[in-house]
Amino acid sequence: MARITGSYPDDLDLLIEGAVEAGVFGGKSDALREFVREYFEDHENERIAAAVALYERERITLGDAARLAAVDRWTMRDILREHGVELRLGLADEDDVAYEAAAANELEFDDEESGDDASHPK
Repeated sequence: MARITGSYPDDLDLLIEGAVEAGVFGGKSDALREFVREYFEDHENERIAAAVALYERERITLGDAARLAAVDRWTMRDILREHGVELRLGLADEDDVAYEAAAANELEFDDEESGDDASHPK
């Protein structure tokens, strides 16, 4: 888990302390995690913008960008293209390979549509 240090107005600090003392949160870190989580849940465009920026700067993979943006990989690919971001091909590391393999295992195919029932056993 990442750690950050930041500054915010005294009144916000008092409100957070009060919420912790009232039992709303287990601690200041819990409160801040909840605030950030709710912000990104409520602000889809900002969540997507963050994922695009990280992908563009080669900090994350396509799969990571999709997960952070809360969209599927194909939608994320389209979003990146809409933002003029060049897609990187290939797998970045072993974690990316594992993610791709897991995603491939979840794919489902409808053999009836292909008309190739006998050649592709399930």
